[in-house]
Amino acid sequence: QVQLVESGGGLVQPGGSLRLSCVASGNIFSINAMGWYRQAPGKQRELVARISRGGSTNVADSVKGRVTLSRDNAKNTVYLQMDNLKPEDTAVYYCNADLMLRGGFNYLNYWGQGTQVTVSS
Repeated sequence: QVQLVESGGGLVQPGGSLRLSCVASGNIFSINAMGWYRQAPGKQRELVARISRGGSTNVADSVKGRVTLSRDNAKNTVYLQMDNLKPEDTAVYYCNADLMLRGGFNYLNYWGQGTQVTVSS
């Protein structure tokens, strides 16, 4: 069994900051890319940022310059530091990762349950 568990969401005022964390646990042999997506009410889920095992990042234009994505491979954890948050950043943020399980032969894509981020005064 594999879990991606997010934490760090909450209510923040415009211009504020939040740091999201996601820990992958379970019968994991290897983790390839990890990242974050978000889904606002009435909208499709969209990429926020993604990071390869080697540290290369892909960041959405809508948040570029306001987010920092990092990972700790020893802890199977990915972090999303979000600064200068705007009301339009309000969404459920989902952790996503490509995982190879012990005994497996390929990477499979997994999702976390999501954490709510609300930016409002």
